[in-house]
This record gives sequence, C-alpha cells and structure tokens, in this order.
Amino acid sequence: MVMFDSLNRRMLPPYGGDWTHAPNFARLAERTVTFDNAYAGSMPCMPARRELHTGRYNFLHRSWGPLEPFDDSMPELLKQNGVYTHLASDHPHYWEDGGATYHGRYSSWEFFRGQEGDPWKGQVADPEMPEDLKRMRSAAYRQDWVNRPHMATEDRHPQTLTFNAGLEFIRTNHAEDRWFVQIETFDPHEPFFSHQKYKDLYPHAYDGPHFDWPDYKQVVETDEQVAHAGYEYAALLSMCDHSLGRVLDAMDEYGLWDDTLLIVNTDHGLLLGERGWWGKSVQPWYNELVHLPMFAWDPRPGHAGERRDTLVQTIDLAPTLLEYFGIERPADMQGVPLPVAADSPVREAGLFGIHGGHVNVTDGRYVYMRAPVDASNTPLEEHTLMPTHMRGRFTPAELSDVELAEPFGFTKGVRTLRMPGRTFVNPYHHGSLLFDLENDPEQLAPLIDDEAELRLATLLVELMRRTEAPPSQYERLGLPAEGPVTDAHLLVRAQRDQAQRTATPLPRAEDYPEGRLSLRTPVATLIGDPMALEVLGRHLPGIADSELLQFLGPTPLIDIAAMSGGRIPPDRLRLVAEELAKL
Repeated sequence: MVMFDSLNRRMLPPYGGDWTHAPNFARLAERTVTFDNAYAGSMPCMPARRELHTGRYNFLHRSWGPLEPFDDSMPELLKQNGVYTHLASDHPHYWEDGGATYHGRYSSWEFFRGQEGDPWKGQVADPEMPEDLKRMRSAAYRQDWVNRPHMATEDRHPQTLTFNAGLEFIRTNHAEDRWFVQIETFDPHEPFFSHQKYKDLYPHAYDGPHFDWPDYKQVVETDEQVAHAGYEYAALLSMCDHSLGRVLDAMDEYGLWDDTLLIVNTDHGLLLGERGWWGKSVQPWYNELVHLPMFAWDPRPGHAGERRDTLVQTIDLAPTLLEYFGIERPADMQGVPLPVAADSPVREAGLFGIHGGHVNVTDGRYVYMRAPVDASNTPLEEHTLMPTHMRGRFTPAELSDVELAEPFGFTKGVRTLRMPGRTFVNPYHHGSLLFDLENDPEQLAPLIDDEAELRLATLLVELMRRTEAPPSQYERLGLPAEGPVTDAHLLVRAQRDQAQRTATPLPRAEDYPEGRLSLRTPVATLIGDPMALEVLGRHLPGIADSELLQFLGPTPLIDIAAMSGGRIPPDRLRLVAEELAKL
C-alpha cells in the first residue's frame, strides 16, 4: 500500500488533471484498476486511519483518537495469521497522544521525523522566519522553521526517507510470501515543503510573502497569492509522483505485478481556494475533500487499465487486504473487498463526515449534508476508552461528567466512557445541503427538492442505524432514532437562508475602503482605539470579548473574519470598513 495524505483527485492526470506534472500517476492507472467513485468516510487523518484498520465508520461516536481496546485492527489480524506487516511512515500524528496505538499493530515499523512542525529538533533561539501569510502561528509553526534546515536537500526530506525504507523492505523480502508493507507519507499535506527542482516544474511570477501553509479559513488573499499556494502544492504533488514512480520501478524490477496486491490511496483532499475556502474541516465536506483517488492492482483477476464506477470507501481497504490473504473478516467490519474484478455494486450509499460536523450521505449521484437542527449543535458526545485528543489528554474538566454507556455491538460487550464532546466549528451555520452531482458536479447550486431529500435522509438514517449511532446524534440532527423519516424531518428548505449567507465568499481586503484604520488593521489595535471599538461593538458585538484575542490580537480583522467559519457576513464587514475609513 502506498498511502498519501491530502492527495487531490482533481489534480491527477488519470482524473483529468491536465496541468500538473505527475507522469507516474498516469503510469499507475495503466497498470491498475482506477476507481472513479471512491469516497472518504471518517475524517480527518486519524479517524481515516482508524477506518483503514477497522473497516468501519467511527466519526459518529468519537472524535480524533487512538485505536480502542475493542477495535479489530487489520494489520494486527494479518500479523496474528502469519502475515508479516511493516509500516514505513513520516506521518507525525501516529506518534502523538491521539494516534499512539496504531503503529504497534504492525510486526515492525519505522518513522522519519520533520513533517508539519513535528517536535523534532531542539532549538532555544527563534529560527529565521520569512514574511509569511500564515496567521495561525502555533508552536508547530515555529518548530517547522526549526526543522526545515535539517531537510534542506531531497535526500534528507522525510518523504524520501520513508520511500527509501519501504523500498528497502521490498528489496529484502520480495522473494518471500505473505507480507504487507504500508509506505505512507504525510505529503502532500501542508506545509507544501519541497525542493527547487519540483518548484521549477511550475514557473510563475510571484514576489509576495512566503506562502506554503494556508490556514483553514475563507480566502482573503489576492488571486496571485492563491495561485502561488496552488503551485507550491503542485510542486509537492510532483515530488510524491516521483516517489510513487520508485515503487512502480520496484514492481517492474522484481516482477511483483505477477503475485502482489498494490493499493494506492489517500485519506481526504484539500481545498486550495476553490469556492472561497482553504483547507478542510471548517467548511462542509465538498467533493474536493471526500471524492478520492484510489487505485488497486490484484494479480488474480488482472484488468490493468480498467476503471470502476461503483461506490467504494475507505472502510473497504481492510476487508480487501484480509480477503487477499484468505483471512476471515470480523463481523464488526462494515466494508467489503474492493470490486477489482468487475464493476459490480457493493453498496447503495455511503456515510462520511467529522465528529460534530455535518453527517453526510452519498449514493454516487446525490450528496446530502445534514446539519444540526439548531445552533447549539447538541447533544454531542464522545464514546471512548482512550480519552486523548490529537496532541493531548482529556482534561479533568472534560472527564468530570463522565458516565458509563451501555455497550455497542462493536465494543464486544464493553461499556464505553460517555462524556460531552466538543467541536471548534459549528456546521449549523452552513445549513443542510443537497447536491445533484450529475447536473451540478462542481456543487455550486444546492437543491431544494423535498422528494430527493426525503430519500437521502432515509438512506442516511438507515446507515446511522447500521453503524449503531448514539441516540445523541439523532437528537442533534433532528432525525428519528426509530421509525420512518417523514417530511417533518426535512431541513434543506428551512435552513436555506443561513446556508446562502455562510456560502457567500468574503471579498478580498483590497475590495473594501481603507483609511487610517481598516480591515487590515490588527484587531488589538482596533480595540485599543475608542472610536474603532465603538464601531466593532455596533456591528460585530462580542468580538472584543473573545478569549481567542490572546492569540489573535495581532491578526488583522479581515483574517479573523476568514477564520470565523462564515459567521461574519460580508455586508457586516463592509459597514465596519466604511466606518473605520472615516475615522
């Protein structure tokens, strides 16, 4: 398995990407089956990897977290049945609190340091950092600039070292039977750190600030800056393509096409300014994020160069590997082996989403995004026996209201800890959305169609029930835990106005009037000016009281609006800008 992170389907030649330099992905499609209707499930990074191990959705019960004691792990099942498993990766989240149970499921593993602010090199003095468009400057941002000089050449880049290790495993073991190697790179996840030879593939005029790590927010940068970030991503994508080519070369050299399964996949995509957004998780899970590239070669049926249109998902990867080695799938797995041999349907519909976000369903033609029924986005609960977040443990305050929940079927008779959940983004403001991909493949024109919504909401509830969704999820979404979905449960029409408001792109800062004070002024400066504070209080009440100001005080108001998840509307910003310009 060759796994990338944040690999954008739309930028790959086999899926119509006609401007990126990725010849090895084109070569891959000639030697494998290409899946045209592959979707993510639980997101983002570690929830997707939990699906990779368990073959079941997890985002309805749990936010980002480790494998649970009751989880069936595909690599561990392989190991227990005589298949040697090896993980070579530079993905830093495996070694944080919220991912620390994954790598131990393999027979052996190796890890390469330095990606995305990985706390790797120790340096007390602040590193040299260029003028940059990044506003959310956490400790990881500083650490990333400490790390970069230590991987200044391609041979020292963690992606290169990861593929070196994976290829070493193949060289050592290619003549043996019953092994599985997972070569997994964090790239092309941000920051888009690559070397000059890949940047040279995308020549363009740019003399603006450094920009290879967009924040997750609405776009307020200039068109030139947006294009530059896209080229930085493309350069890293081309580096990934080069690494993929090294694996294909090894498949050729050792004759592995004759007897070896190959899967190339990713967890999700990334928005690079499309529809006025950067990143993921803070906006609805549009197709740029969840409609995935996926390739598979199974030497038993063959079918090189063919394509499959049936709906498949990340939960199908574990069953595919277990079936290949003749190992029985646990009853808890919801996925099925990928239909490599023929384009035969394996599901009517699939779920996808993030804990506390929209709960989404697609049947391959329609996508239905179900928002919470009210602005509280509650009740939201965590169900876990491993109370850790991405980079930290649950706090005593979070655990103070913990209860023991009754077992779910997949917890093998074990009760979980149940406690209030949290989410930093409220999907209510985006509203419930319905898209017809056949007539609107870019998802630019959300429908109001009660009949279609009723059908999709019914599919959604059926899948939630099969997944044993907690009762709190039905209450949060305004859906029935029992009985049929009816017209009374529909939300698209009722939430249309808020959806339209939040979907309105923010104008760029230069589109607003400017004076001594403007939307480009740091919010701390505005709050320090009595007249400006009065303007903010009139049009953006509460912004001066936000506890986030201790972090965002130096941030321009326009960027805080961009990071608000669409909750500061453009018309309100314009009023603020006009009044500030007169001061």
